[in-house]
Amino acid sequence: MKRTHHCGELQAENIDEEVVVNGWVQSTRDHGGVIFIDLRDRSGIVQCVFNPEIQPDAHTIAQEARNEWVLAVRGPVRRRPEGTENLKLDTGLVEVVGQRIEVLNAAKTPPFGVDDAEPEELTRLRYRYLDLRRPRMANNLKLRHEVTKSVREFFYAEGFYEVETPMLWKSTPEGAREFVVPSRLVPESFFVLPQSPQLCKQLLMVAGVEKYFQIARCFRDEDSRADRQPEFTQIDVEMSFVDQDDILDTTERMCAQIMKQSLGVDVPLPFPRYTYAEARARWGSDKPDTRFAMELVDVSDIVQNSGFKVFQNAVASGGQVKALNAPGCASYTRKDIDDLIGLSKQFGAKGIASWALGESEIKSQVAKFLTKEQMQGIFERVGAQTGDLVLAVADTPEVVAESLGRIRLEMGKRLEMIPDGAWDFHWVVDFPLFGWNDKEHRYDPMHHPFCAPNPDDIQLLKDGYNTDTEPGHRDHPWGKVRATLYDLVLNGYEIGGGSIRTHRRDLQELVFGAIGLDFDHAKERFGFLLEAFEYGAPPHGGIACGLDRIIAIMARSDSIRDVIAFPKTATFTCPLSGAPTPVDRKALDELHIATVPMAV
Repeated sequence: MKRTHHCGELQAENIDEEVVVNGWVQSTRDHGGVIFIDLRDRSGIVQCVFNPEIQPDAHTIAQEARNEWVLAVRGPVRRRPEGTENLKLDTGLVEVVGQRIEVLNAAKTPPFGVDDAEPEELTRLRYRYLDLRRPRMANNLKLRHEVTKSVREFFYAEGFYEVETPMLWKSTPEGAREFVVPSRLVPESFFVLPQSPQLCKQLLMVAGVEKYFQIARCFRDEDSRADRQPEFTQIDVEMSFVDQDDILDTTERMCAQIMKQSLGVDVPLPFPRYTYAEARARWGSDKPDTRFAMELVDVSDIVQNSGFKVFQNAVASGGQVKALNAPGCASYTRKDIDDLIGLSKQFGAKGIASWALGESEIKSQVAKFLTKEQMQGIFERVGAQTGDLVLAVADTPEVVAESLGRIRLEMGKRLEMIPDGAWDFHWVVDFPLFGWNDKEHRYDPMHHPFCAPNPDDIQLLKDGYNTDTEPGHRDHPWGKVRATLYDLVLNGYEIGGGSIRTHRRDLQELVFGAIGLDFDHAKERFGFLLEAFEYGAPPHGGIACGLDRIIAIMARSDSIRDVIAFPKTATFTCPLSGAPTPVDRKALDELHIATVPMAV
């Protein structure tokens, strides 16, 4: 009864062959004493027929079989009788005549069926081994395998070495919180699980590897969030003697191969590139969804001298007023607009000004403060026509971009403006090197402290040490320095990011100084890397792409949990295993760890 064929591969050419198929019972049917069992393995489903007149012993066992029992069936393949074919199945023209059947394992009645409507997520995670039997989830795992295989094939063909980096690493506090692993053999000392292989891959460049990649497991002990995981996978890449164009070109060709081999989709190359400033200005986001138009339009010059103080004050204080046009939404009710105002306030806006362009009138609470010419100027600039709704936000450029950008996405979904089946890859480049930390009154690296400044902005980096302008002021040179930093965006999601690295000590010291980190302190945190740089570090750069996110988008899933075999919940727990759980006191003693009760 050892399997000779997979269930889903039996076709007309197998007719009259005697086969053995193994799998799970998808369904059973009793048609006047003849038992039909749909048997399923990962390749698909085949119908098995048990007739009491042909083989009564097999028929008797088949009568007992229930959904999700594991069976082995032996018998000849025959063509289904005319009129009973099932063209929805790949094997729908044939069936196996069951002459022998063996129950490999019976099964309890499962909490949900393979063909049931989507169960509640906590139940799915509790019984993940059953959830993964469902066709959508099984296909997601298959897609993940195909994408990962395609990635490896691409980099092997490009001459990259696949190198594994350590899972136990040195704590270098930066970015997200790290998972800490105690060392039993070195008391009161700890490893951490790496947030990424960033430092290791740079060391590999110093080592002369030149072209490295890895399907890397990464760990971040973040606060619980809706679609984040404490452990995730990234496609990690680093290259020597390259510039930004080389890395972007390599990444584009990798993505094109993935899409072609896994989905049969041709992706046009090269991908469009937008600067960070342009993306924020046009779409209000550094990861814009450009599958639909509805861009943000600056109307500050039109309204700066209007009678509406909110507009006047925003522009006078260095802010801006931007608007967008929602076509066909002039009929929106006060409640509809209040909902949008509530959404904008979540991202810092104080409110939204709106104009509903009706057939006979313009409905607006701010129209009385603007002249007819000013309103007409706004409508012309955003392309509004009768029946449209114009929405505007006045505030700092950051708040305007964030809040109006979110409104844009919401309206795009409501109006079903996003084309089905579109694949919108593009780059966002020229990010700022630093972001201002208002709480600690200092600059932080936008990405990490080893991103190289744009060569054209190195003088600005130097000028920051010789200016009377306070750090954080919009005119301070450091706020204007661009990084050689790039993000890859797909359908409005950031799926990858990287940079050219700083490999020269003089530039690295300038960057460390700008973020308030003296070189001696930096050596305490990153000494092993800085020391390595003193032994001939080549120019290098790289990128890390989120494998989970890429596959989720390809699978058209809203959650990366749908493409991870055994994910955690949004609160980072595992309903299947019960993790995290307490550890035996003896084990903690061996690790020299004492626990403190949580404060109530």
